[in-house]
Amino acid sequence: MKHIASAFLSAFLAFSSLPAWAEHSPFPVPDTVSPELRAMIEKGIPSGWDRPPQSLEDWKAWASAMAEKQCAALPALREKLGVTSRSAVMGGVPVFIIEPKDTADDGRILLHLHGGGYVLGRGEAGTQEAVLMAGLGRFRIISVDYRMAPDYPYPAAMDDAMAVYRELLTRAPAERIGVFGTSTGGAMTLILALRAKAENLPLPAALGAGTPWTELSKTGDSYFTHEGLDNVLVGYGGWLAGAARLYSAGHSMEDPFLSPMYGDVRGLPPTMLTSGTRDLFLSNTVRMHLKLREAGVPADLIVFEGLSHAQYHMDEDMPEARFHFRELSRFFRTHLKEARPEERN
Repeated sequence: MKHIASAFLSAFLAFSSLPAWAEHSPFPVPDTVSPELRAMIEKGIPSGWDRPPQSLEDWKAWASAMAEKQCAALPALREKLGVTSRSAVMGGVPVFIIEPKDTADDGRILLHLHGGGYVLGRGEAGTQEAVLMAGLGRFRIISVDYRMAPDYPYPAAMDDAMAVYRELLTRAPAERIGVFGTSTGGAMTLILALRAKAENLPLPAALGAGTPWTELSKTGDSYFTHEGLDNVLVGYGGWLAGAARLYSAGHSMEDPFLSPMYGDVRGLPPTMLTSGTRDLFLSNTVRMHLKLREAGVPADLIVFEGLSHAQYHMDEDMPEARFHFRELSRFFRTHLKEARPEERN
């Protein structure tokens, strides 16, 4: 039931010899959230969050440990949600095609960009959110296994995402394509639209940017106010700062293709953003929402009570998770056009 949360925790603690959880947070656990979310909050802050890998080899070993744990949890999750996964190549980039069983293809397709700070989620490990969306939303998903730091810094990840998107445009019109992701994947979703705009490519019909990492530097209120409140990321001074340095590789973090907060968002497609009241990236999310609205972009914002970073996809049975994927599915079905019967597979 909690495949992803337990896998994330086990791998996160791979670099720490401390107990699984530090002392409980001094903040009270709200009684206004689901029992499942209360249980997550009650665990407190993970020990070792501020002891990130130091050497490049340590970063790679940590990423491998994360991937191994996450991959081990995926078969049961796919079986439970009734989805299949197969590997493929698009635009020279490895991808995973994730599809719900026994669901007619209506021609709509979602491109998924996984999270992980540009350092985590390699291979099939990056597909868990796509599995949830395919299973709970009944969409066909293409999840991009993009290159990551430290071996492949900026702009490798986005170059791969764009290569897949360009090929996808040869297979389906943009009006049938949506793009989504969480955290780093949420930022990449927005950056993909910015790059498509800059390259005069057709824009996706809609975007889903979950708690997006729109500001790579420690800029924004919740980076400070939510340190120690968010029990997933906990604070910028943990592995986030190191991941930002590894991927940006000396480039300005105000480059809009690194931090989409600085991009020209005029003309972007309708966008749904999601965060939580305990999310370290709450400011990243609400600032981007306001920026989109000010530019005339239709933008919806959902902020969950008590939720830390990306916890809506750490327990597929949690009511908050079900609500998130239900709303995101409704959003995409509203904005993406169906294929005509003769165009369907």
